[in-house]
Amino acid sequence: MLQLLFALIAAAVPSPLSGPWTVHVGRSATGAGSRSVELPYVANAKGFTGRHGLVSYRGNIAWYRKRFTVPDDGAYVVRFESVHHRATVWIDGRLERHHTGAYLPFEVRTNLKANKTHTLLVRADYRDPTAMKHAGWHRSWFNFGGIDRPVTVRPAGPSDIVSPGLRTHLTADGAAIVDVWARIHNRAATRAITVAGALGETPLRFAPVTVPAGHERTVRTQIRVGDPRLWGPGHPELYGLSLEVPGEATWAGRVGLREIRREGSKLLLNGARLVLHGASIQEDAPGHGDALTGADMDRIVARLQRIHANATRSQHPLSPQLLNRLDAAGILVWQEVGPVDSPGNWEEGTPHKRAVARRRVRTSVDQLQAHPSILAWNLGNEVAGQGHSGGQAAFIDGMARELHRTDPGRLVALDIWGTHAPHVPGRMYRHIDVLGLTNYTGWYDHTYASQALIASVIRSNVAALRRVFPGRAIVVSEFGAEANGRNARWRPGGYGFQARLLATHLRTYASIPWLSGELVWTLNDFAVSPLFLGGSINGIVPGIHLVRGLNQKGLFTYSGRPKPAAAVVAKAFG
Repeated sequence: MLQLLFALIAAAVPSPLSGPWTVHVGRSATGAGSRSVELPYVANAKGFTGRHGLVSYRGNIAWYRKRFTVPDDGAYVVRFESVHHRATVWIDGRLERHHTGAYLPFEVRTNLKANKTHTLLVRADYRDPTAMKHAGWHRSWFNFGGIDRPVTVRPAGPSDIVSPGLRTHLTADGAAIVDVWARIHNRAATRAITVAGALGETPLRFAPVTVPAGHERTVRTQIRVGDPRLWGPGHPELYGLSLEVPGEATWAGRVGLREIRREGSKLLLNGARLVLHGASIQEDAPGHGDALTGADMDRIVARLQRIHANATRSQHPLSPQLLNRLDAAGILVWQEVGPVDSPGNWEEGTPHKRAVARRRVRTSVDQLQAHPSILAWNLGNEVAGQGHSGGQAAFIDGMARELHRTDPGRLVALDIWGTHAPHVPGRMYRHIDVLGLTNYTGWYDHTYASQALIASVIRSNVAALRRVFPGRAIVVSEFGAEANGRNARWRPGGYGFQARLLATHLRTYASIPWLSGELVWTLNDFAVSPLFLGGSINGIVPGIHLVRGLNQKGLFTYSGRPKPAAAVVAKAFG
């Protein structure tokens, strides 16, 4: 294993810093209670309800220590895919880096020696989620803290290949015109840099580009694929993409050739009408929190397949490892990037917070844009009306225009809070391709209404948005109801109530010919703040029995057991 690690490092391929790490939770880096763990590892993944859950949710400090060696003297890059929430990194006692925010990759560049055992120390401070929220880092589930995605090490060459991307355009004769691009970062003196590569068996030839010292430049090329194997749900064909600055930097991954575009109010995938059907997901697994193992990710994908989903939605940037699986399964992703706010809210009310939010969008897009499963970049969670004062409309409009320019092969989406939908178009929506509508009719409103009335209200809500935006694609991106065994089956909060309500929603959406899809909230029950007890439903349904700290709108329980609603959804989507 050690020989393989050295071989990977020598080839400039990122190598996982796997094997045992030591973790200690508390104000000091060492002490009683230290444990040996494998990464990724969340320090408070167990016990999210009750008094213990409240203490755990408020957060703590987790210290991660790893000893490692490298085969050669020189500069290296240690890459973190995610640390929640404020990370401080030391190597051999030297302070190397501060970083804030989960689901965002960051790197540490340092010099290491071959004849020495090096010590990597990471302080993950995940205290005070309320302060995180007010600083623009709202989290839509439990405050899991620690190193929640992999850590790798690689030699630091004179150049780096950054953020590869591609766009496919289909021609009338069935060929694919494929644009491929990447940014090249030059860490040496100003010089001309040549990139080589291949898409499948087809060589990629890039013109040399002069890159000033310490700067980046973009390289681009275009090829024609005469008989492309197109990626899509049901046929997720993948090609190998490799890029190289010979002797300095490499990048390799699996990509898909597919054309996504909007034609008026229709979504098109490879020239055919696309209607989304699926359920939202959270990266949350029993005992692991958001530090998912490969098996946890496989179970998420298997449950999406079980309900015959062709799409899913996530409020936070998904891990590349999970996206690899969704690529291979042919499941599209409605991917939110940037700030996540609670319905109708906007915490990014200062120029500094908006600048941080823009960097978050760009970082996530840079990291994830090579994945064919990503259908759309979603810029907001349940926005209200024309947006908040403090620059929300201008921020979303500016980011939408930027994404259309930098990643033109994808859609830009925006989720709307259904009870506060706009009555007229406005700046916030000018460059949005597809609108997601939250619709909790039959749960938070019209809870005791007949199914016929619920269906009528659903149609009215969707039609009202259509009148405001007749030339845009519309997806119902969130709908559902809590369900557990503590409530009577057909009463609100019961399994039968949830299944019946979802059946009404799905039957109604299927009757609207221009609708571009529906995404159930949510695939699995998931951990949330222990202060959360279902929201306003408690005032509507006195005596309802919900579990504080657990969102139970899932089609599957937290442990993965299917509820009756899972079969209803699978039948509708099958």
